[in-house]
Amino acid sequence: MDTKTIIETAEEKLIHTYNRYQIVLDKGDGVRLYDTDGKEYLDFGAGIAVFALGYNNKEYNDAVKAQVDKLIHTSNYFYNEPAVKAAQAVTKASGMDRVFFTNSGTEAVEGAIKLAKKYAYLKDGSTDHEIIAMEHSFHGRSMGALAVTGNRHYQEAFGPMIPGIKFAKYNDLESVKSLVNDKTCAIIFETVQGEGGVYPAKKEFIEGVRKLCDEKGILLILDEIGRGTSTFDGLSIAWAVVEHIANTKLLGAKTLFATHYHELTELEGTLDGVNNYCIAVKEKGDDIVFLRKIIKGGADKSYGIQVAKLAGVPDVVIERAKELVTELSDADISQKAKDIAQYSQKLDKLNKEYRKVDELEVKQMSLFDTVSDNDIVADIKNLDIGHMTPIDALNTLYKLQEKINNRW
Repeated sequence: MDTKTIIETAEEKLIHTYNRYQIVLDKGDGVRLYDTDGKEYLDFGAGIAVFALGYNNKEYNDAVKAQVDKLIHTSNYFYNEPAVKAAQAVTKASGMDRVFFTNSGTEAVEGAIKLAKKYAYLKDGSTDHEIIAMEHSFHGRSMGALAVTGNRHYQEAFGPMIPGIKFAKYNDLESVKSLVNDKTCAIIFETVQGEGGVYPAKKEFIEGVRKLCDEKGILLILDEIGRGTSTFDGLSIAWAVVEHIANTKLLGAKTLFATHYHELTELEGTLDGVNNYCIAVKEKGDDIVFLRKIIKGGADKSYGIQVAKLAGVPDVVIERAKELVTELSDADISQKAKDIAQYSQKLDKLNKEYRKVDELEVKQMSLFDTVSDNDIVADIKNLDIGHMTPIDALNTLYKLQEKINNRW
């Protein structure tokens, strides 16, 4: 079937649960997807952040094919080796004691809600327990997951929701505490909210809720658990971005590039147009004082540990960090960065021609469904402007702007 026929047939035969883009994906390779018309896309969605291994991964594909040929399914009444090995790997990586495999994130949330309810029932024999969830959250479309989703737009056609769900303000520990009572059996939130933007939970919020749960005997359910890139991945990406921006044949944009990667200072002198500036610092033994003055040149060294000390990180952690940085320095990533920078400079001289990069009109796709005007109006009505800090106001304004852009 051609693209038009596929789309028209889908609209006729498939239940309409999503507002789909007029694209028919056909195949993938690495981080790129291709539609039925042969158009290439750089995939930043990864199936809404669930397919992190990339497409056409030979090792992954071979393992799946081998298992399909051997045994494709068995019920929970029997043991099987792949599940046991997977459980060992997940518990080792997560630090948890046990694992329960599900088919989707929604099913995982549904299972966690049931687990919390049964945990509380076994404690006191009662079935009227409550769960605290967060406003503006999204946990899935099954009835349990939908009940703890803090967005009325998703719930309005499916009420009444399961009872005993209360909603607190995200990143507001006092808001959570105000809802806790003797019936609270669980608190659920995403470590990174993805509705209308990307909003990570603050460290003090996560730690505060964890402490609260420990004190009250409440289960903590975390959804959308993410991690950052490795040091080498992050440095490599940042390095490549600087090279791309600095190249006048590709972009050549004037850019203020702030980074935690001290090694990037090696690019000055190897890439035309790249200049280092830093904040002047005065050292006093193990302490530093920022002089609030920008000077030319890169910092002579990284002051991450000293900054951590200024931020109030405990002395025992600071001392351990000093020991670790000495050990990790043996790998000498800074020297490697110098070598790469010098090699890149030589290579640049050999390349006289640059590929012309096509100008692509990139339109960012929302990872979630659009919202209605009524949702936005309701959000504005519920704002507690009198108690907002300036940064809270800016963040709220940004969220509203994102929703306006995604409304239908």
